Amino acid sequence: MSPRSASVNEELRRRSRDRLLQATVELVGERGYEATTLGDIADRAGSARGLVSYYFPGKRQLLQSAVHRLMHMTLAAELTREPCVDAGPERLARAIDAILGLARDHPKLMRTHMAGILQAEGFIQCPEQQRLAALLRDTVVRYGSPDPDPDYSLLRALLMGAVVAVLLPGAPMPISRLRAELFHRYGLAWELGRPPGELPPGGFRLPAADPR
Repeated sequence: MSPRSASVNEELRRRSRDRLLQATVELVGERGYEATTLGDIADRAGSARGLVSYYFPGKRQLLQSAVHRLMHMTLAAELTREPCVDAGPERLARAIDAILGLARDHPKLMRTHMAGILQAEGFIQCPEQQRLAALLRDTVVRYGSPDPDPDYSLLRALLMGAVVAVLLPGAPMPISRLRAELFHRYGLAWELGRPPGELPPGGFRLPAADPR
């Protein structure tokens, strides 16, 4: 039997890693972080326990990579859904809605992710995070930013802040209100992206700012 080529081995490693990331998203979303063990994740992924340690130095790093993968996949799907568009404002609106939608649809997972970022390990620049960053930066470029790097960092910070506000225990902010603020900041019409309704709660809608 001929040995597998390097490309085949690389694809097998990628699939194995992706299964672990997907299992992490599922289990932490179902049980929470503390109730999910690395052994549970390996079992759900159909992988050997040792593979988890081979790919990731610990559970916190594994979780960050898993959530960043989910964010990248969600954002990519939203940016490429029909009808496909190249217009910068529509793409930015879709990006904002995609990230806010994750906070709405996966509250336990996203709350755990944000808490982990604020702990000692901090923000981990894994391959999944780098793919997410590249997609968000491209969105900023297509929006027409004259200085994409700091503008990407600002967009990331605003989105992270909005997610925290949605998930804040005991005092969550409505997504519609946060969406209105972000759309005003970037001069986006409320009708772009996936508007949650005709108007935010109470009928309040900020006028779009001049994006220039």
